[in-house]
Amino acid sequence: MIVVEVMAAALAVAAIVYLVFALVSPERF
Repeated sequence: MIVVEVMAAALAVAAIVYLVFALVSPERF
């Protein structure tokens, strides 16, 4: 189903953005 693929892509993008943000500003974590 296309909905599952969109949700999986959104989760992947969110995870990558979160990891990059955590690496750029580690003092906030």
